Amino acid sequence: MKFRVLGIAAAAVCAIAFTDGETVSAKDTQEIQSTDRGLIAHETEEGVFLSWRLFKEEATAAAENGLEGENFIVYRDGEKIAEVENSTNFVDEQGSSDAEYRVKAEAADEKSEAVVPENERYYELPLQKPEGGTTPAGEDYEYTANDMAVADMNNDGKNEYVVQWDPTNSKDVSQNGYTGNTYIDVYTMEGKLLYRVDLGKNIRSGAHYTQFLAYDFDENGQAELMMKTAPGTKVLQYDEDGNQVSEEFITMPEKDKEAGYSHEDDYRLSSEDYYEHVVDMFMEWPEYEEVKSGQWPETLEEAFGIEQRYDYPLEREEAEELADYFMDEYAPERSDRNNLREFEGFIVDGPEYLTVFNGKTGEEMDTVDYEPGREDDGLRWGDYAMERIEPGNRVDRFLAAPAYLEEDKPYAVFARGYYTRTGITAYEWDGSSLTKHWEADSGFTPMDNPFNASPHGTDGTDEELGALAGQGNHSLSTADVDGDGSQEIIYGGATVDNDGSLLYSSSAELPEGSADPGAEAKFGHGDAMHVADIDPERDGLEIFSVFEGAANAPYGYALRAAENGEVLYGEYTGKDTGRGMIGDIVPGSRGMETWAVDLRAADGEVLDDDTPGTNMNIKWAGDGTTQIIEGSGEEAPRIVDGNGETVLEAEGTRTNNGTKGNPGLVADVYGDWREELLVRTEDSSAVRIYTNTSLTDTKMYSLMEDAQYRTGIAWQNTAYNQPAYPSFYFGSDMDWEQVPLAESSSVSYESLQASLKQYIENDEVGRPAAKQLSNTLKQAVHHQEKGREDKALDFLEKFKQKLIKQESHLSDDAAENLTEQVESLLEEN
Repeated sequence: MKFRVLGIAAAAVCAIAFTDGETVSAKDTQEIQSTDRGLIAHETEEGVFLSWRLFKEEATAAAENGLEGENFIVYRDGEKIAEVENSTNFVDEQGSSDAEYRVKAEAADEKSEAVVPENERYYELPLQKPEGGTTPAGEDYEYTANDMAVADMNNDGKNEYVVQWDPTNSKDVSQNGYTGNTYIDVYTMEGKLLYRVDLGKNIRSGAHYTQFLAYDFDENGQAELMMKTAPGTKVLQYDEDGNQVSEEFITMPEKDKEAGYSHEDDYRLSSEDYYEHVVDMFMEWPEYEEVKSGQWPETLEEAFGIEQRYDYPLEREEAEELADYFMDEYAPERSDRNNLREFEGFIVDGPEYLTVFNGKTGEEMDTVDYEPGREDDGLRWGDYAMERIEPGNRVDRFLAAPAYLEEDKPYAVFARGYYTRTGITAYEWDGSSLTKHWEADSGFTPMDNPFNASPHGTDGTDEELGALAGQGNHSLSTADVDGDGSQEIIYGGATVDNDGSLLYSSSAELPEGSADPGAEAKFGHGDAMHVADIDPERDGLEIFSVFEGAANAPYGYALRAAENGEVLYGEYTGKDTGRGMIGDIVPGSRGMETWAVDLRAADGEVLDDDTPGTNMNIKWAGDGTTQIIEGSGEEAPRIVDGNGETVLEAEGTRTNNGTKGNPGLVADVYGDWREELLVRTEDSSAVRIYTNTSLTDTKMYSLMEDAQYRTGIAWQNTAYNQPAYPSFYFGSDMDWEQVPLAESSSVSYESLQASLKQYIENDEVGRPAAKQLSNTLKQAVHHQEKGREDKALDFLEKFKQKLIKQESHLSDDAAENLTEQVESLLEEN
């Protein structure tokens, strides 16, 4: 039996968890990694601002402007200075910069860890910037801090900070040239570098290559770090002073060692290497299965549309002559951007791995082959088929996310491809080894000529999953869209069920003015997607997406029902609609607004032709409204409200990823439920963590205790960073009755006693029922403490009978919940 722990019952059950250095976790359907109280202090003009977490287990019921739950006591230098009931923040008007603060839940025995105030609106996390380098082409590069993640990596109840370092020559997969190595660092809150993963020269640097996951996959309280690796990947260890003391390469599988691979290999292609690669590909042409089956032309001359010249298989000299024709005539004639003679820096062969690192030490724990593999340089993926020839492009698009594919168990999901073939693999981590849970692979999209075809918009070869092909975005989302308690993978225009089957793939008729009016077309690829409860007036979640298929896509943007993909509203634009965002930015408009080409209400009503920014949103204000983060390139990022007014300017900092303008992270990393802004300083010497230091009377538990939000924060760094959203509607017009509260599968004598006390204080148990029930339960607790279980159970049974007799003196809620608790306690004993 499950029941909701009410009043201070949750505090009684978990009182020990509130002590200094201990942790508390939310137990609902998903077990979210534990955190501490998250107390922070900042000096402001009004005094010292304090903010801390309310745990989900401590929230007991809905109130007019938030949740009811645990009350808190604030201490300055060991002296009690305040009791806080309606929020989880406080301003100490008599505070000083050298004061020491703690906070304690009213029912807890011990206080939180002590903090002293920061003298700025931000906390600065110091970083150790890697040294730059020089590419084989002689190009110098430096490093800037880029994407981030947070997780408790060492099981101390505090977040550690994972920071990706990008070289200044990192590139999109469609752009030519070498890149420097990518590094992934893990820092404590105090700025101690625990370890650094050097991904090595065989992992290209850019937004689409390295998707790292920091998550507690085996639920032992300590997060793991997972990412794609290759020969040459190694872990660097550091001492207390930040000096490197060791390095160790990942373990190369025996099959690869036997095949002659080593950590010294360099798979990056020079222009001469690529030319030889093409020659070898041409010499092997008759061996391709697609050629043998007749799917592809029998000869390259036929593929290029020229007169037959040679017999097959080709001799090297003949293959070189065709390679010259391909590079110097065929490719340039298709597009003046096809300069394959200068193609260099790409990695189109060599082993690819997926590695799990110990979150605390960085020690490699397991390494397996990355699936699906590339199979070739993109020939089957459509990279040679379009007018713009882009070897290594569509084949090397990677995504990743944690997902509760079973309602109480997280899995690691890694994917490859979305323009054409899509392959998604889910892994179970049991603490020692990675095991494939399932694989969802669309198969390649068939082409009759890999050098001249339209590989987009068609189904893959897999009978059941073929419709998954071509529907992916530059990101993904994880959410329970069908209400079964487990999360699905929302992969752009298609959604994969928690068991790896295809839940649906969205398509619609092309309208008048499109490329093929009346034809059924997939929604296809898009750059931005948001999965949330956007419209609280309808049941379930919604998906707001933009699409870049232009005249070949039925919609430029659309709001869809997440459970089945049905379009709720949308519009054909006939162009690449590249950006889109959602948020509660218009007071008085029910639900969240959406914007791409115009600003719309949740029900689709057009509110304005002008649209706010689309780089990133943030839950910054204390009233539940959404704010927008603007600023890219050399601009300092700023937070603006729905009217475009600046509420914070983060001077001296920068966003990432060019015009995308992404912060390192936007997440509820500490303090109350509002999100923090994490951005790098101009010189990448530190990350600044900005928090809202204005008071709010909205009492809400940490958003990190919602599984959809928490997994969203873990995948936020994936490719084109997107915001995270909770599983319930979150806005200024929230119905707090709809905010989920924690459930527990067990009850104790103490929690039952605490619940009764809370109901009495709330006048939900009248006299004399309060006295009778309290005395009876007191006797049960007394006998239980003395070890007289039979006597204790007798009084529990009497307590239950008194609940029935006194039912008229109890509120319906009190009678129901107290009865459920005592019955559960009787059943357990």
